[in-house]
Amino acid sequence: MAHHLSLFDLNKAEMAYAGEKPWHGLGQQVQAGAPLETWLEQAHLNWRYKEAPVQFTDEEGLNDFPDFKVIYRSDTKARMSVVSNRYKTVQPVEMIEFFRSLVDREGFEIDTLGALKGGKRIWALARTNIEDDVLGNDRLKAYLLLITSCDGSLATTAKFVSTRVVCWNTQAIALHHERGQEVKVRHNTVFDPNAVKESMGLVGARAFDDFLGRMRHLTKVKMTDSDARSVLVDILPTPSGETQIQETRGFVKIMSLFNGAGKGSTMPGVQGTAWGLLNAVTEYTDHHVRARAQENRLDSAWFGPGADLKAKAETYLCEAF
Repeated sequence: MAHHLSLFDLNKAEMAYAGEKPWHGLGQQVQAGAPLETWLEQAHLNWRYKEAPVQFTDEEGLNDFPDFKVIYRSDTKARMSVVSNRYKTVQPVEMIEFFRSLVDREGFEIDTLGALKGGKRIWALARTNIEDDVLGNDRLKAYLLLITSCDGSLATTAKFVSTRVVCWNTQAIALHHERGQEVKVRHNTVFDPNAVKESMGLVGARAFDDFLGRMRHLTKVKMTDSDARSVLVDILPTPSGETQIQETRGFVKIMSLFNGAGKGSTMPGVQGTAWGLLNAVTEYTDHHVRARAQENRLDSAWFGPGADLKAKAETYLCEAF
């Protein structure tokens, strides 16, 4: 199958979810209020990363390569990566344990838990129960996202994301202006969940209020078709070859979404505003950008080029207007 979700047992996905079934019907549903251990079991993540020394053979026989180690899964023995001996993994159980105090004390609820790329990446997404309207009934909800990798492709990363209910667009919520939008723990250090929570402040309500204030400001910024085109010329990547940026698929699609094709784009305070343009960019990134599979789009929208474009659009609009 052409997606990055890890599979087991006749193409069942290593993913559990609450509520509606996502991603083409893959994953196992978990009932509201289920213990965190049930999440691990239903996501089929009740295995561990294990390590073994790297060895190689030459004409003289078997040799050790002491500076590197192999990371593999305890259940399938599948090789995940070859990394430095300094590399420290974050286990699937540690991902879910990160949220235990938040679930017990702060009322957070796990929304999805799963693995990508055969287990090389693991993520957990939790609803924070922090939400409010930008204006009218245009509601935003705040989530906390945690993801890690075992192959050096991504530091363990925690970030708040906002979801717009009318279209399920996602936008990273900056923790503080000087700290950016996420907290990263490199794999040459031990993952300390309490330190991560302290770094984030877990003042989700405060961060969300700041974010909400910026978005409400954008609803008051009037934007013509010409204004929107000028912004996109500045923020979209320069196309290769002789193609003009105004002729690229992304430019054309975003302008279409801005001009009424986007979900919720004709709502008062959205249509013809900077808030409407930001949502056109996020809807394109989250739902329309070309990708081999929905999971590739997910990876890009949260941590790759899509996330970068959304952050660039928000910063540009907030600072320029």
